[in-house]
Amino acid sequence: MRYTPYEQAFVDAVRAGGPDANGQPAEHAISDGHGKPCRCCLAQVPDGAAMLVLAARPFPEPQPYAELGPIFLCAKACAPYEDAGAPPILKSSPDYLLKAYSSDNRIIYGTGQITTCTQLESYAATLFDRADVAYIDVRSSRNNCFLTRIYRDD
Repeated sequence: MRYTPYEQAFVDAVRAGGPDANGQPAEHAISDGHGKPCRCCLAQVPDGAAMLVLAARPFPEPQPYAELGPIFLCAKACAPYEDAGAPPILKSSPDYLLKAYSSDNRIIYGTGQITTCTQLESYAATLFDRADVAYIDVRSSRNNCFLTRIYRDD
């Protein structure tokens, strides 16, 4: 499985002052180091570090299943996550919401499940056994915020 950061072109544009998914500039804040996962490096924004708070829609276009919500980014450029295995942001909660999507970016009904941290990869592997699953979104089980997307490691 391959965990991916948010689309880099969007991240770079927002950091440069461009609009978020709501057409607004990102808000600037300082992280307290807890519960502020950056969707680029896929780690917590460090305590005392500048961060951006913005609206994001991790889909190519608006449509009924294209959820929009808040995300955080390190305000300064950080290295996009490229490591193997689960990123640090998936080790900060006891559970996460996983939902599978088809190649046309539609939720595959019946796949949404709150999954414990220890069962996340096992459940994702089960979903990838299905031919109709193109990718899996991992979201906060408490706030429904988008965290990362998982693809098959081809």
